[in-house]
Amino acid sequence: MKKERKTRSKFLVVKCSDCENEQVVFDHASTLVKCNVCGRTLVEPRGGKAETTGRVIKVLE
Repeated sequence: MKKERKTRSKFLVVKCSDCENEQVVFDHASTLVKCNVCGRTLVEPRGGKAETTGRVIKVLE
């Protein structure tokens, strides 16, 4: 019988605080993620779970 693995990482819908663009990002991003519209930094890598600088609207399961 196989055990199901649960992942701790998720995708997030983040709203940019400058232009209010909503963008899907990975919560364990290993690179800097910028807004596709205005270029503001939305996610900064921190060696594990990334720091989100935008507002998290929704967590995608």
